[in-house]
Amino acid sequence: MFVRRKKNRSGSISVVVADKSSGAFTELKVIGVGTTEDDIRALVKEGKEWIAHYAGQQTVSFPDEAAEQLKREEDAMTEHIVSNIIGTSLKSPQTIINKVYDRIGFNAVQDEELRHLVVSRICSPMSKKATVDYLRRHFREDVSLQKIYRYLDKLYNTQQELVQAISVEHTRELFGGNLGILFYDVTTLYFETTDKDELRESGFSKDGKNSNPQVVLGLLVSRGGYPLSYSLFNGSQYEGYTMIPIVDDFVQRFKLGKDFVVIADAGLMSSKNIKLLRDGGYKYIIGARIKKESGEIMEKIIATEHRNGVFNDIKYPDGDRLIAGYSDERAKKNAHDREEGVERLRKRYAKGTLTKADINKRGYNKFLSVSSGVTVSVDEEKVKHDAIWDGLKGYKTNTDLSPEEVYEAYQNLWNVERSFRITKGTLDVRPMFHFTPRRIEAHVCICFVALKVYKELERLLKQSGCQYSVDEVLRIAETVVAIEIARPENNDTVTKTLCLTKEERAISYLIETDDWLEL
Repeated sequence: MFVRRKKNRSGSISVVVADKSSGAFTELKVIGVGTTEDDIRALVKEGKEWIAHYAGQQTVSFPDEAAEQLKREEDAMTEHIVSNIIGTSLKSPQTIINKVYDRIGFNAVQDEELRHLVVSRICSPMSKKATVDYLRRHFREDVSLQKIYRYLDKLYNTQQELVQAISVEHTRELFGGNLGILFYDVTTLYFETTDKDELRESGFSKDGKNSNPQVVLGLLVSRGGYPLSYSLFNGSQYEGYTMIPIVDDFVQRFKLGKDFVVIADAGLMSSKNIKLLRDGGYKYIIGARIKKESGEIMEKIIATEHRNGVFNDIKYPDGDRLIAGYSDERAKKNAHDREEGVERLRKRYAKGTLTKADINKRGYNKFLSVSSGVTVSVDEEKVKHDAIWDGLKGYKTNTDLSPEEVYEAYQNLWNVERSFRITKGTLDVRPMFHFTPRRIEAHVCICFVALKVYKELERLLKQSGCQYSVDEVLRIAETVVAIEIARPENNDTVTKTLCLTKEERAISYLIETDDWLEL
């Protein structure tokens, strides 16, 4: 046995008792770690005393001395481990997201910048400048701001098609190769500026930002809300004119047949759209504007039995069908909304007149002149007539599906609405601070990939029996610390993840294994 000095990566010196047998060194005892020559000499002396004791020389250790020795050994071991820690990180959210990112197939995009931007968009959506700081502080990823900006241009030019193709292929695999149903909807994304160009224009804003320039985003999703494809349109574009181009483009780009059903809400229903869908050979289910139907059709809709699950299957002259149904829940909501609205009117105009002050509350009506009060009242007959429609809803289709199947399929349209909520809320796609079309397109592309990863993680968590939502899992993972420890004798490093709390232990399998990805 002999005393050996070892230099650590931190610059300190570990003093150990070692033995050489058959040409191999074996550490028997870590005496301690020193940083000054005096510390090291004292540790060497202690090591020699330890050898003298255990080599058979007659030294006596009393009980108190033995306890103190154990404490010193424990302190030395702790110091040895701590002195060889070369880094810590909070990479667990990144680890989880990276696994899902790769499982989908986005690792086929060779640029790591996309991966970094998607991870930060899901974990902590913020400006690109703030993203650089976030990646460096949390994940020890050193990505420059200029590199990100250059990558946005590359993403716009070369990789939008690839990421959408990857998303489509993965989604098709989830559903056995057949998409079956496509849901389409649009939303608007506004900008905090007054500048306008060929893409950014004012228009009807779904965010109530009608004075801000915006773009119109059209999104196709599958069953379960998995994003398939998207397109950006000029901010002044009428949403009803966006559906056919994106559906046609989707079919052509991904060489799909037309064995699927397009589902959209009543806002996209127009005679032109219906004709284009029919002429294009598409099957569709679109929300009907039942209060604008012809008198005969309206009478048949109203005659529908007001009972859940009962439908009136009405034929149009052109062969399409109108499926009219009733819902108690919808009826209650319709009645409640109307009662609230009428009550507000009654309170606002309790005096029976409409004054200039009332008009001034309605946007640009402030430029109107009112020379005297205008008599106003609630038309009770109109209120009564409106109540006839409570609970009724119609769906126009050219499919052979049963009324129940049409109803059920349309109800899943909430998936695309939820996708927009995730994109606008959790992923903060807007407001946007990019001001060139290519950067805007690239930003939306990153959010599209992030939405796909988010939805797949959501599915996998549910499949693995996880009790937490995506947002909760990532919040918990933020507190999980990973430590990197140098092992000089092995000439390598090891990383240990510390899951200490009950919540952290509950999600540890997401970080430490890949089994949950294959369930």
